[in-house]
Amino acid sequence: MQIKSVSDIPDALFYPLKSWAEQSSGNWNILIGAGGLLLIASMIFVYVYYKRIGKDDERTNKIFLKSFYYMLCAIILCDMIFPKDYMWNIFFMFKYALAFLAAGIYMAVQYRRDFT
Repeated sequence: MQIKSVSDIPDALFYPLKSWAEQSSGNWNILIGAGGLLLIASMIFVYVYYKRIGKDDERTNKIFLKSFYYMLCAIILCDMIFPKDYMWNIFFMFKYALAFLAAGIYMAVQYRRDFT
């Protein structure tokens, strides 16, 4: 694949993944299964640390807002990187899995720093 402009970089990065996924239905199912497991695990990770941090007050609201800021930044970054021409539904799932993971990692770090 030839890169002629900056907008061709995401296509060049993810074209090998597209060709691998389209080789067989097993590869396609592996990609969907891995994305689904990552999404569910990330959501559980965020929920666990949300419950561990506790009820909303001045201190915890700041942690929650900052974690959701990192989630928004991850969504915007993934929107810029992932291609929009093909496999957009799978990349949509990975985008939100990575966003929840970013928020969960921030909450875990803050929990370790502030509460233990």
